[in-house]
Amino acid sequence: MLDGVIRVGADEWEIPVGYVPGMRVPGRFFLSDALAAILEPGAVQQLANVATLPGIVRYSLGMPDIHWGYGFPIGGVAAFSLEEGVISPGGVGFDINCGVRLFTTPLRREDIKKARDFIESLFHAVPTGVGAKSSLKVSPAALMAMMEKGAGWAVDAGYGVERDLARCEESGAMKQADIRAVSAKARARGTPQGGTLGSGNHFLELQVVSEIYDQTAAAAFGLSPGQICCMIHCGSRGLGHQVCTDHLKILESATKKYHITLPDRQLACAPIQSPEGTAYFGAMAAAANYAWANRQLIMHAARREFERMFGIEYESMPLVYDVTHNVAKIEEHTVDGQKVRLCVHRKGATRSYGPGTPGLPGDLAAIGQPVIIPGSMGTSSYILKGTATAMERTFGSTCHGSGRVMSRSQAKKKLTGKEVADHLLSQGIIVRAPNEAAIADEAPEVYKPSSEVVQIVHDAGLSTLIARLSPIGVIKG
Repeated sequence: MLDGVIRVGADEWEIPVGYVPGMRVPGRFFLSDALAAILEPGAVQQLANVATLPGIVRYSLGMPDIHWGYGFPIGGVAAFSLEEGVISPGGVGFDINCGVRLFTTPLRREDIKKARDFIESLFHAVPTGVGAKSSLKVSPAALMAMMEKGAGWAVDAGYGVERDLARCEESGAMKQADIRAVSAKARARGTPQGGTLGSGNHFLELQVVSEIYDQTAAAAFGLSPGQICCMIHCGSRGLGHQVCTDHLKILESATKKYHITLPDRQLACAPIQSPEGTAYFGAMAAAANYAWANRQLIMHAARREFERMFGIEYESMPLVYDVTHNVAKIEEHTVDGQKVRLCVHRKGATRSYGPGTPGLPGDLAAIGQPVIIPGSMGTSSYILKGTATAMERTFGSTCHGSGRVMSRSQAKKKLTGKEVADHLLSQGIIVRAPNEAAIADEAPEVYKPSSEVVQIVHDAGLSTLIARLSPIGVIKG
């Protein structure tokens, strides 16, 4: 099934040093037997390849949504020493700070009488799809502010409330942003796209709280049975993609300059404190801030539609939390009993900070960080909380979603968008997208079962279940 891989726990597996030449640490990943049986060998190879990178600490880690990606597997986590380690765009991804946020409303399921009409109004309020452009007229100065201040820029401009920032990872902005490292081409791509959903697996979803597993944590997060919520999943759009493309070229040259031997050129990297590594980190942080601003703008548009359609107050729709999936950050963790600062890469992985961890909102310090794990289109999403176990074992990390088991091209050959939409409608779920192909790409069957994925991280203690949310209507990019 997994030749050369060793089981070390109920749902935990180890890739031993020596699986590929040059490994400095073992690899570890979390999967049930059923999901391990369908794991791509290429994803295991990539996890082992990451373990060869200079300065990697403890393990190369894979979450239960692990699948093949560019350089690093998606669902990959790796932490690097600041003194000896490297930073790699392959460990962040092209969609820098692709992330997800959830806000609640005072509405109940019975209040949504005309769900199709409301989904249609949301679809027209939020520009969606490949090349979608915002109705906002973003000036060059405003774009700079988005990259420097993130969600804070949007709140200052009237697209939100101050409390929103406290409920964002990093308060919605990384302070290390360096707009000088963002190319003119990346800026040009970002200018018309602020407040747009994009394409692929990005979505805006109307949901209802179907089940509560932890009453205390759910109350702290503002969740109750039957409540209507809205989930937003998107990232840094063309700006982030261009930042990654630009700096990959630079870091491919830096890899040779610093005599770093790689098993895969897609792992192009540079020492964290080198000029090339510093420039990429600054540009990546700027793109991450743009993504936080983008999600803030989308949330504002959605809140306005709730106001208009249902007459509820803007302030009655608080943000539960916003987490990022694709980023590298400087964080403090305990390694061998010592607190050290590390550069933690999370690619298709979510932060899962446990109770008492610095950086959490004060009113959630005793509970732990909200963790949002969306399902695939038509399946349940889950709210969990961060744990001390995650802090000890995975640098405060958990999975970010279900994980694909079928490529987009395979999905298009097997399914049509109309078939998928009709099937979901028979279950009471409305789907709206720019075209039918966008629906076929993201059909529920192209992903691992979200319930099984979240059960693995719950059982492993990497994040624990709080609530289940069921979809009512989905807008796909």
